[in-house]
Amino acid sequence: MSILWRDAMSRALYGPGGFFVAGTGPADHFRTSVHASPAFATALLRLVTEVDAALGHPSRLDVVDVGAGRGELLHALLASVGVAVGVSVRSLRDEPSSGTVRPSLAERIRFTAVEYADRPEDLPEEINWTAEIPTEITGVLLATEWLDNVPLDVAVHTEDGWRYVLVDPKSGAETLGDLVSPDDLDWLTEWWPSPASPPSTDSDPDPGATWSGATSGSESGFGAARPAEGSSLTARSRPGCPETPHSDHRAEIGRPRDEAWADAVSRIERGMAVAVDYGHLRESRPVDGTLTGYRGGRQVPPVPDGSSDVTAHVAMDSVASAGAAVARCAYSLVSQREALRALGADGGRPPLSLAGTDPAGYVRALAAASAVAELTDPAGLGGHLWLRQPVGIPLGPAVAR
Repeated sequence: MSILWRDAMSRALYGPGGFFVAGTGPADHFRTSVHASPAFATALLRLVTEVDAALGHPSRLDVVDVGAGRGELLHALLASVGVAVGVSVRSLRDEPSSGTVRPSLAERIRFTAVEYADRPEDLPEEINWTAEIPTEITGVLLATEWLDNVPLDVAVHTEDGWRYVLVDPKSGAETLGDLVSPDDLDWLTEWWPSPASPPSTDSDPDPGATWSGATSGSESGFGAARPAEGSSLTARSRPGCPETPHSDHRAEIGRPRDEAWADAVSRIERGMAVAVDYGHLRESRPVDGTLTGYRGGRQVPPVPDGSSDVTAHVAMDSVASAGAAVARCAYSLVSQREALRALGADGGRPPLSLAGTDPAGYVRALAAASAVAELTDPAGLGGHLWLRQPVGIPLGPAVAR
């Protein structure tokens, strides 16, 4: 029986035995910045310390990872602050610092992973594990490739307007459904121009927002949404995909993602929400959408049967606007390439002279530069977008450029 794509994605990804709930986790199926290089966690730690300073070094600094996979990012951050090597957060909690010396970041930081899957057995005890985003966050909320997996509906533009696309969860075959709801029509009218509506020339709908280096995958068809394990982020052909209802325009209705991001931002008392994802902007939406699947390190047709990831690019400007309305603060939206360079990860090669004075150091530096180069490659992971939404703090020097 055919159902709405939003319902099919929800069951396939998060229902009993769903893709993100069962098994060993997404790392076995596709490659993200978290898996590509420890330089990603290092850059995020630098951002965390900037936020910590902007908050005045609070007695408790929260770092919450939404869509945490199996906790890989928080595990890396934990090690980076020196907690996982020889020093326990638990013991430090019981031994408050004396005098006027400010407790270190390792003493004050609290990690929380948000994920529907069961807690991994090997996860360090210093990382809290929960299925819901906590409230009253003071610190940083991270969402690295979370929004792309928030279930959404798909629509096609027909002679009588936008209609939902229905999908058979077992085969992936699509059929035409009813006209979209008034709320979804409002979202499409504002954020996804129909063939009769030329794209807006205003690339900055929110006054005060910082925009730079925002790119869009404008290729139509079965384009790669995220790199498969060991691959680069490249567009691919569409062989083997299920038939789609005929239309000259297809859209992925991002309203649920706007709502999810706005809710996440609302959980922050003071601090910053950071979303890292592949996405597009209103003036360059992909004509045929970006819905696709991943399984076992390969891109596959998006069949929502629970056996593979089902994902689609994020309408980042729409999400950003929803978060800004909650936070009442300007946001920053830049490419990952620019964001990482602003945080000190530029991918520059070490000077050749180092090879003569310190050969081992040169090799290490060269390897580190290569890892950063993958993270900042504009044709790959470097093309991801970083949305940074402060709540009650200014945009610091490592945030706005």
